[in-house]
Amino acid sequence: MVTVISSSAEATESLGGQWAQEVGPGWVIALTGDLGAGKTQLVRGLARGLGSPARVHSPTFNLLNIYRGGRLPVYHVDLYRLPTEGELWEAGLDAYLVTDGVTVIEWAERLGREGWPRWAPQPARLRRVWLEVTGPSERRIVYEDAGPRFFG
Repeated sequence: MVTVISSSAEATESLGGQWAQEVGPGWVIALTGDLGAGKTQLVRGLARGLGSPARVHSPTFNLLNIYRGGRLPVYHVDLYRLPTEGELWEAGLDAYLVTDGVTVIEWAERLGREGWPRWAPQPARLRRVWLEVTGPSERRIVYEDAGPRFFG
């Protein structure tokens, strides 16, 4: 696991920009953290780092935003309003869990206790991210990567 202390929203976006240099098709970044923890800032930095000109905002009411125009498309999924795996399936978001681009999932803990639903296709790489508010503008960001063999 890697731990990063971010001292500002800009630093959190910068981390997302760094991740843009690593990601490839089929990657999933699963974000867990309270409201205001910086999940959308990470996605904003990732999209910018990939070269997308899109205005990135939380897709809470749309459930899904797609940002194109960069090296890879970014599929930004928000599960805040879908508390169960069944509701994710009913909403049709299962088709966007693993894509031709990078899928970023806010409120990823709603994917189930095992961290990735057994019925979903396996991502090329899964980056699990935990964001914690530790001060007015400070965040602790902990992440780990898992490859296909991790999922059994």
